[in-house]
Amino acid sequence: MATPALTIQNNGARLQREVSRSLSFSTSPNDSFNSRRFSTSIEGTSPTLRRNTTQGTPKHLKPFREEDIKILLLENVNQTGKDILTNQGYQVESLKSSLPEDQLIEKIKDVHVLGIRSKTKLSARVLSHAKNLIVVGCFCIGTNQVDLAYAATHGICVFNSPFSNSRSVAELVIGEIIALARQMTDRSSELHAGTWNKVSNKCWEIRGKTLGIIGYGHIGSQLSVLAESMGMNVIYHDVVNLMAMGSARQIPTLDGLLERADFVTCHVPELPETKNLIGAPQLEAMKQGSYLINASRGSVVDIPALIAAMRTGKIAGAALDVYPQEPAGNGDYFTNDLNPWATDLRNLKNIILTPHIGGSTEEAQSAIGIEVAEALVRYVNEGVTVGAVNMPEVTLRSLTMDEPDHARVIFIHHNVPGVLRRVNEILGDHNVDKQMSDSRGDIAYLMADISNVRESEVAQLYRELEGLKEKVVTRILY
Repeated sequence: MATPALTIQNNGARLQREVSRSLSFSTSPNDSFNSRRFSTSIEGTSPTLRRNTTQGTPKHLKPFREEDIKILLLENVNQTGKDILTNQGYQVESLKSSLPEDQLIEKIKDVHVLGIRSKTKLSARVLSHAKNLIVVGCFCIGTNQVDLAYAATHGICVFNSPFSNSRSVAELVIGEIIALARQMTDRSSELHAGTWNKVSNKCWEIRGKTLGIIGYGHIGSQLSVLAESMGMNVIYHDVVNLMAMGSARQIPTLDGLLERADFVTCHVPELPETKNLIGAPQLEAMKQGSYLINASRGSVVDIPALIAAMRTGKIAGAALDVYPQEPAGNGDYFTNDLNPWATDLRNLKNIILTPHIGGSTEEAQSAIGIEVAEALVRYVNEGVTVGAVNMPEVTLRSLTMDEPDHARVIFIHHNVPGVLRRVNEILGDHNVDKQMSDSRGDIAYLMADISNVRESEVAQLYRELEGLKEKVVTRILY
């Protein structure tokens, strides 16, 4: 049962209770999420963080009454994620689409947890208006739609799902390789128009062909296994040395891969170094009549250069799932108004254009919903940052019901000398049972469990921690 929020008096002035920054308490012994025993494991391609408890039933820590937390989910987050968050007793609002910036700013002013996918842009301007926001969940692989540096310096933790849709993207690429090799989309369009055009000229088996994978991460390595099982020779290029799957071979240079591969597929993040990674010089370096696939980020391929290379026959076919500018919602928006070359691209032969559906399978979206929602619950309820993309990864074993007078202190602060000493001076009247601190750039994250804490003492602890000039965010979970 939730405990009423604690009212704090400070020099006669009532401190406003902000969910994201304050310290009301509750325990919920029937909470199903924390009642599980956890161990680190990987199931399929979706790793699940789990922590072993060594004694007693886990104590359920929440820094606020369950009904107070407000969660906004945008872009039709999968039902699995919604259910996990709703079952915690949070107030969950879910919208099917993204929002224009001004509407988003107005909508998130009182939100504590925000869930998005790839279309919602969280700029510094947007985040500056989210005064109660403590955590963002990106229900997708990428996080380039979030200003991660601004979020970190304002104590907003960001999570994503780097594993769960890897298989779906890899399978899409395999399908596109076969479809391009057989000119399937052209034959299908012709027959839909009533034209029977049975040809074998420049149609190929993929067996014995060479697949070049740029970026050998979660998706690239899975694709490698699938392609090799279908009889392809696999080579790959990555900026770091990675162990090959099966008989795949790492090629030290990008040009070395391009000149060898019959099919080239891109699986790299959006970085300044990957912008126009495949441009006119790289297309020229590819084999005559080869094929290009991009299911990574829209900025990776110079599309006007690709159009020119396909018109000359240098590139025999291409498949694109991502674009520099993508519509915010479904509709007749893929036009020259969005990208000036859209009509030229659509008029090419043997090109597969899909609307960023690489991870759009029921299995992937269900797994993503579970992975990100559980990370959000762990962070909100216990302060665990394992898997965060912009914060140090910190965790402690769960407190148990055998430790009723314990509290968990979370102190996000600027990474400068002397902070730990001053924090421990504040905590000095209590026994610090366990403590962990780590830093990432200019931000440090401290978590400490202290014992023999009365509710009446927590308010004073909070005020003293808030008074430290290095403070970014203080949370006390009781």
